[in-house]
Amino acid sequence: MTVGFSRAGQFAVLTLDRPEALNSLTFEILRDLSAALDQVALEPGIRALMIVGAGEKAFCAGADIKELRNRSLMEQRRGSELGQAVFSKLDSLSVFSIALVNGYAFGGGCELALACTFRLASAKAIFGLPEIKLGLIPGYGGTQRLPRLIGEARALEIIMSGRNVKADEAERIGLVNAVVQGDLMEAGIEFAGRMARYSLPILEFARRAVQRSQDVTLREGLRIEADLSTLAYRTGDAEEGMAAFDQKRKPDFKDA
Repeated sequence: MTVGFSRAGQFAVLTLDRPEALNSLTFEILRDLSAALDQVALEPGIRALMIVGAGEKAFCAGADIKELRNRSLMEQRRGSELGQAVFSKLDSLSVFSIALVNGYAFGGGCELALACTFRLASAKAIFGLPEIKLGLIPGYGGTQRLPRLIGEARALEIIMSGRNVKADEAERIGLVNAVVQGDLMEAGIEFAGRMARYSLPILEFARRAVQRSQDVTLREGLRIEADLSTLAYRTGDAEEGMAAFDQKRKPDFKDA
C-alpha cells in the first residue's frame, strides 16, 4: 500500500508513503487513499483524521506527470473525476481532518490539503498550483476550494501565475490555520484535541452548516442552519451540555 494507516490515540493518521518521489500522486495512490478513507470511516473510536507525507521534503508534490502524458481525453476526464471523488470523500467524512504539511504541497498535493478541514504547516512548507506552467489547470478541486478559502482574487492570482506560496504567506491569507515551529504531529494532536473532546454529531452539524454556506444564498443558508440547530437540540449531548452548564461541571458527551 502506498498509503499507510495508523493511530495516534483517538486520531487516525494516513501517511502518503512514496518519499522517493516526494509522495507524488499516482492513480494507484489515489485509489489507495480512497480505500484508506473507507477504513477511517469504519474504524471505531476515531475522532479526527490527520494526513501526512513520508520523509522530510514533501507533503505531496502533486500528480505524477509521467502518468499524464499521451492520455486520451476520456482517460484524462476519468483521472480528474477520480481525484475529485477521492478528495470529496475526504471532505465528507463524518470526522474532521487536518493536513500536516511538512514541505512541498504542489498541484494535487495542494488540492489534497485544501480538501482537509484544517491545514497546519511547518515553517518550510510551500504551497502551489503550478498546472498553468504545463498548459493545464488544476483538476482535483483546486479551482473550487481555493477561492472558497482565500477569496476569488487571491485564488485567481495564485492559479494564473502558478507561483509558490511560502508558509508565512499561507498563514497570512488564510490558506493554513497555523505555522508550527515545533513537532508537526504533536501540534496536530494538540490542535485536534481542542475540538475532538466535544460531541462528534454536533461537530459534524457545525461543519455541514458552514460548508453549505458556500453553495447557497444567505436565506437558504439560514434555513439550513435552523434545521441543523434543531437536530442538534434533539440530541442527548445537547441535553447533557446544557445540564452540565447549569450544574457548573464538565459535560460527559456520549456522541449521541
